[in-house]
Amino acid sequence: MSVDLSVNSVLEEAKDKTGLNDFGDQGFLTGLTVLMQTYDQNGLSDAGRLASRGRIVNLLAERLRIEDSFKKQPEIRDLKISKPMFLTGMPRTGTSALLNILASDPAARPLKLWEGYNPSPYPNLAEGETDPRYSIVKAAFEKASDLSKIHHTSADTPEECIHLFNHTFEDVQFGIEAFLEPYASFFKTVDRTKQYQYHGELLRMLQSRQQTDRWLLKSPYHLWSLDLMVKQHPDCSIIITHRDPREVVGSYCSMMAYLMPDSENADLNALGKGVLDYLVDQVNGSIEQRKNISDKRILDIQYRDFVNDNQSVIDSIYHHFELPYGKDVQQPIKQYIADHPQGKHGSHDYHLAQFGLDEATVLDRFERYTKAYNIAL
Repeated sequence: MSVDLSVNSVLEEAKDKTGLNDFGDQGFLTGLTVLMQTYDQNGLSDAGRLASRGRIVNLLAERLRIEDSFKKQPEIRDLKISKPMFLTGMPRTGTSALLNILASDPAARPLKLWEGYNPSPYPNLAEGETDPRYSIVKAAFEKASDLSKIHHTSADTPEECIHLFNHTFEDVQFGIEAFLEPYASFFKTVDRTKQYQYHGELLRMLQSRQQTDRWLLKSPYHLWSLDLMVKQHPDCSIIITHRDPREVVGSYCSMMAYLMPDSENADLNALGKGVLDYLVDQVNGSIEQRKNISDKRILDIQYRDFVNDNQSVIDSIYHHFELPYGKDVQQPIKQYIADHPQGKHGSHDYHLAQFGLDEATVLDRFERYTKAYNIAL
């Protein structure tokens, strides 16, 4: 079985699929080219190559629909996004659990998974009619898998806004691409300014479909670009979660190993080194960036505090950012916490030694981070 991973083939299939031909700013082609080379060169099975190709075609098709929607409704770009809240931190530091609790606030507007895949408005949809794309995503995620123990998600789950960045073909994509060559090297060179501009435009597009009081957005990816996030949204608030790096590195290695192509034969030691370098660069960069950001705009949350008493952590968030916190907000949050105990979707087991790492090495590499945020070890 031969699966064509050439750039031209996926571009043409996306055009055929939609009947459209304008992808907008052509800058995305550089990342797309490197991404397709990465999928072609890293030992994917025929099934993996086919799945990767299909995903890229879908992203390109949606990019065409997005551009077409902006042409038909240029006023979308003029919509105002007011006081969005961003959750970030290294992967595996509790951002997903925190997002789901905060999303219980009726005034908060999280990005749902199916919307991240399909930010463009569906044409000629009657009021009250279900978007058929929702049903497609829902069906695809209804099958449970081992990944649910690591990161549970569904079509309706508040999800990372990384899915909006995916349409630029310059971000981390599924995450594993940032550890595979040649995409890993390309990722280190990217200027993310245009990514954040496009991300903001897609938020406006989604806002045009549903009135929004306050966006509630989450992704570890934001930790790379706190400065750009504030530049794009000057009135935003930022929550950064922190955790013992030994736990972070082991957990993230385990997640990436699950997603590795040809995972049975993957070099786990090389993956461990790659993950360690990636995360250290990420947090050290964020420490430098936040020197130019007001402390009032950022609140740091310790993972251990969140696990031990998440209600107190939620209280501190509303107090720090002076958000409305009446009974209409407190009650649904308390109910969500009661209904969703930690570990509901299964436990996630991992060990640093599986990835050629040890605790002393991890702590040494993260010394600046643990001291800067007084991480409990």
